Amino acid sequence: MTRLLGISGSLRRDSFNTKLVHEAARVFDPETFEFADIRFPLYDGDLEDAEGIPPEVQKVADQIAGADAVVISCPEYNKNLSGVMKNALDWISRTDGNPWLDKPVAIMAAAAGRAGGERSQNSLRLCMQPFRPLILQGPEVLVGGAKNDFDEDGKLVTDSYLSILETLMSDLKSRI
Repeated sequence: MTRLLGISGSLRRDSFNTKLVHEAARVFDPETFEFADIRFPLYDGDLEDAEGIPPEVQKVADQIAGADAVVISCPEYNKNLSGVMKNALDWISRTDGNPWLDKPVAIMAAAAGRAGGERSQNSLRLCMQPFRPLILQGPEVLVGGAKNDFDEDGKLVTDSYLSILETLMSDLKSRI
């Protein structure tokens, strides 16, 4: 049974990145798909010392560990990955073990701007490097001008982006 975990680096209700994660799952077509909730408190060593790892953080770490593969879509905020995504990585790094180790991971981005979140992908790769996942190097899915690329049901409608997404998901599936 193939288990895919999706993570969006955006908490916005109508997030293009959340839509892109769900589209990736649709294209991947796993037996089981879970969507991680990364609404974590801000990382604070004092909070960790006083209360330990929050249950919601441990849940996502367990989801990562249990997944056959992970797909992450992260917006670009101020030429970098989102604070939400960085906070999630920081918290998850504090859990026992390393759920990311050797985990096949595909990353992508959707943004209103024309670059499609290219810098967020670069910074996400850098931030994940210490965890040693198997991050696919391409093809890069960078959905620029994203407001025109999804229909009212959240389906990716631009053929060129869909074709790249299909290739990336096929490559991810082959790593399992």
